[in-house]
This record gives sequence, structure tokens and C-alpha cells, in this order.
Amino acid sequence: MRKLALPDEILLSIQQPARYIGGEVNMCVKDPESVAIRFAMCFPDVYEIGMSHLGIQILYDMFNKREDVYCERVYSPWNDLDQVMREQGIPLFALESQDPIKDFDFLGITLQYEMSYTNVLQILDLSRIPLHSCERGEEDPIVIGGGPCAYNPEPLADFFDLFYIGEGETVYDGLLDLYKENKQKGGGRRKFLELAASVPGIYVPAFYDVAYEADGTIASFKPNHPAAKETITKELMVSMDDYGYIEKPLVPFIKVTQDRVVLEIQRGCIRGCRFCQAGNVYRPLRERSLEYLKHYAYSLLKTTGHEEISLSSLSSSDYTDLEGLVNFLIDNFQGKGVNISLPSLRIDAFSLDVMSKIQDVKKSSLTFAPEAGSQRLRDVINKGLTEEVILEGAREAFKGGWNRVKLYFMLGLPTEQKEDMEGIALLSEKIAESYYDTVPKERRHGKVQIVASSSFFVPKPFTPFQWATMCTKEEFLERAYIVKDKFRQMKNAKSLKYNWHEADLSVLEGVLARGDRKLSAVIEAAYRNGALFDSWGENFRNELWMKAFEDCQIDPDFYTVRERSLDEIFPWDFIDAGVSKEFLKREWKQAISETVTPNCRQRCSGCGAKMFGGGVCYEDKN
Repeated sequence: MRKLALPDEILLSIQQPARYIGGEVNMCVKDPESVAIRFAMCFPDVYEIGMSHLGIQILYDMFNKREDVYCERVYSPWNDLDQVMREQGIPLFALESQDPIKDFDFLGITLQYEMSYTNVLQILDLSRIPLHSCERGEEDPIVIGGGPCAYNPEPLADFFDLFYIGEGETVYDGLLDLYKENKQKGGGRRKFLELAASVPGIYVPAFYDVAYEADGTIASFKPNHPAAKETITKELMVSMDDYGYIEKPLVPFIKVTQDRVVLEIQRGCIRGCRFCQAGNVYRPLRERSLEYLKHYAYSLLKTTGHEEISLSSLSSSDYTDLEGLVNFLIDNFQGKGVNISLPSLRIDAFSLDVMSKIQDVKKSSLTFAPEAGSQRLRDVINKGLTEEVILEGAREAFKGGWNRVKLYFMLGLPTEQKEDMEGIALLSEKIAESYYDTVPKERRHGKVQIVASSSFFVPKPFTPFQWATMCTKEEFLERAYIVKDKFRQMKNAKSLKYNWHEADLSVLEGVLARGDRKLSAVIEAAYRNGALFDSWGENFRNELWMKAFEDCQIDPDFYTVRERSLDEIFPWDFIDAGVSKEFLKREWKQAISETVTPNCRQRCSGCGAKMFGGGVCYEDKN
């Protein structure tokens, strides 16, 4: 029987002790002494968030299929246990074996959002691993980062030995083989980093030097080691069916954010929204076959006992076999106590028909994401959604029995004017009016409820808006108040609700998203000041970050409100994500001219992703 790292008196004194004991259904159990490589897979947030992450489930399953590797998990201890561990000198441990993370060969950290960066330092600190890669010795694990934020790894460059750029299924096996071979030959940490630098998709920050201009922009970014590549090209699965999916997903003991089977139907997106990083870095769109998905739907439900299956993708409506897949799921599972959920659907007649089959329409709400309040601004961001399509979708939904609608918008988009802001309220009002115009009084289930939410626009790398300026906190709030005031003027104001995201949190996200290596010092200073779990509103303390910027003599406005020239060298320019900088420049100019670019199935726009040799780029368009 495993000995737990935490004694009973501690487990009984903290929230949700099940976060830390492991032992879940489908947890992998191996003898640590019988493997060549021990890999600790980390999600730097609380257990309930990390256990919901599909990427870690995929890699956990993939690594543990190897007899020579034991992959275990670690998540950020919540504030209560964090304090206890520091006071009592308890090192951070893995859930499976309960062994200290410091004893592992690798610590792999997924970087899903910028506001988890201080939690990365918490993981290293509690594990007793030196924060800076240059200070680690032969007994310390190799710290490797991956995930969407690794497409600009520079703000974290001081803390990681390696970054994996792209999809983990392709070269991880080769990387682990290199480590094993180097270890058997007696090679040390430095030798492994040199070997790893030659692996496609692997970036070793220590092997690159950055020089700056007097104005703070980058003058040059060059390798300082012969093993380092000039350009790191992202790793990508060209044929989705050539790689296995999860055989036995982990099933938590406690309620987590995504407490269901997740079936990934495709990667990438054809839509080309200009604000969306995922839609660019995951290009091209690649689909799994219907037969592949049928097989894994059965397998996943059988091995987990979950009562819900969710289809995962950036835009599920664009999956070509969606009708066949949905009908298969309905025919085989709906009458057996299994719920089916389809997020990321475009609201059209087919989607509404599907949702009416799989949902109790009287108890669910529909979600629309117009993103902008006016057609002009939707054209700027290339949303590909007209007001008439939105209203027609709403009318069809109301006819089908829905009376609750959630609307998602962004404030602070490039070229945004007051009319665009007020358009959020006007569009919400039109949707409310369409309910009363469409549904006879005797068939209404009470008043219509429209909840509009706006986040604040954050420019991201590898998007056409990477050159855009970003609003200040005060400008964001001013825009939110304009929208709020307009809502109060609406005839159906009692049926409308409006809320918005935290402005200072968005500004900080913007700094970290387009930051350079100088920000490593700021992140460390903020962590030393007490910043932790910054993505949790109740934990975020902006003053800790502002003090860190001041102490490091770095102006956050340099990364947000400053205008960028088209020829500026960006911190992430050494990465080839498959979308060329020339394409992004063209799209930036298209945005300014309010010109829509067709989606990938309508016409190829020459983004560069065709070089990967598969996906939507090679679909038969006849």
C-alpha cells in the first residue's frame, strides 16, 4: 500500500484533501525502480482545473504505454496546503507514487494561460528545484514547458531548460529515447540539452542570446551554440488517425471542471478570426475519421463510467462528419443514461436541430459569440457572422423552446468606436425583441433572458493583431461603462444583463502575452511579493505586480499600449508556427481596411500551413 506524503492531521485540516492523494480510477501504477525515466507531468493550477485538461490526459496515457517510462502527475497546492508545506518543510510530491518531484528525471509543465506563470514558480519552489535553469545541477529534473503559451516562451525563458513547441504526440518519444541513451552513456545535463536542441520542435533558451535597441525593442535574437537551430518549427500531427487517443482516462474522486468524457474530433480551425491565437497556431484544420471516433467513444465511456460525452474542437460545426457522429452517439448512448454535449457550435438550423435532440430545451441556455457589437467591427476581426445570421439563429432557437441566451463580446478591439460599443446593447435588445416577435404569448416560458458578457481584448502572438495597441485599464472600464449605460436605455432592460471581465487582469495578461526575457525578473519579483493563483479573481492582487514592475524598473505600457512597426523583431519570431509573418501582415492590413477573408474551405489565403502536407489544405474542393 502506498504511503501518503501528507499525514492524516494535515489532510483533515485542508480543503479537498482528495486533490493530493491520487488513487483515482485508471491511475497508472508502476514500480519506480523498474523504469529508466520518471516524468512528472504538471498543470500549474489547482487539481480541479488540471484534471480537466485534455492534453495532460493524452500525454499521460501515451508516456505510460512505454514500459521504460513512468509518468505521474502534480498540480499546484491550493493556498491552505501551500502554507502548510512551507511551514513544515514538506517537498512537493507526485500523486501516483507520492515521491518528491525533485527525484524525477523530468518535470513537464503545461502553459495554458499567462496568469499561471507565478504558479510555475510555486511548483519549482515547493519542489526545491532552483528557479533559474542556469543554477540547476545534475540531480535536478529537466524542466520542460509546452502548451499554447510556449508559442512565446520568452517571459519564462530563465526558468525552463527546454520548451516543446507544438503537439506532443510527435517527437516526445524520440526526446525521451535521447535522454535514456545519454544517461546510459554517463552524459550529463549539458550534453542532453545539446542533444535535445537538435530535435525538431525543441527550444533550449540558454542556447540563444538577445540584444536590444536603445528604445527597448529587440535588435537581434541569435543562437550562441552550434546545436541550436535558427528557427524552431512547431510539431504537428498531419494525419490524426495515425496516433492513438486516450485508452483509459483518469476519473477523479471529486467534482472537477470538465467531469465528462472528452472526445477530440479535430484540431485547428478554418475560420480565421483575427484575434484568435488558437485558430492560427493550430493550423491547418485536421479531422479524425468517423470510424476512429466511434471506436474511442465506446472505449472511453466503457473505461470511465462517465455519464456525459463532449465533442472537443475549436469549431465543432466545421467537422464534416458531424451529422453522422451525432446520430451515432444519439442512437447508441442517449437512451443509456449518457448525456451528449456539443460545445463550439455555430448557431444554424442543423446545430439547433441537433441540440433539440440532445438537450432538455427548457433547462438549457444557448451561447452565441458575436464578439463585436457592429457588423463593421465583426468584419474587422473577420468573424464571418452577420447580424441577420445571429438574429435568424436566435429566432429558430426561440421557436425550438429556448428562452435563455448568453452572448460573448470583446471590448477594445482594433478600430473600435463608440457606436461599436453601444452596438453590444443594441444587438442584445434586438435578440430580446425577436423572442417576443417570434414566440406567441401562450407558448412562452416566462420572459426571455439575455446575458451579455464582454472580455477585454488582449493581442496575442501569431495573430494579425500582434501589432495592435491595447487599451489601458482606465480605457477598458470607460468602454464597459458606455455599454452598461446603453443597456439601461433599452426597452427590454429588465430582460437584459451585462457584465465584464477584470480590466487590470486583462492588462497584465497583455503584458505577459507579448513579453520578452526581461519579464522573467518581473514574474519572479511578483512571486516573491506573494502573487499566486492570479487567474483566480479572489486571489489576484494587482499591486503585487505593479510593485514588481517598479522594482525591476520595467514599464508595463511598453508591452501593451506602444505602437509596433511592421518590421519590428518580436520575441517569438524565431518560431515557425506555420502561419507566415507576411500572411499575418496582410491580414492586419485587411483588418484595418475592414475587409473579410474567406475561410479555408472557401478559398486558400496562403497562410503557410500548406507546408505541413495535410489537413484542410489538401481537401478535394471540387
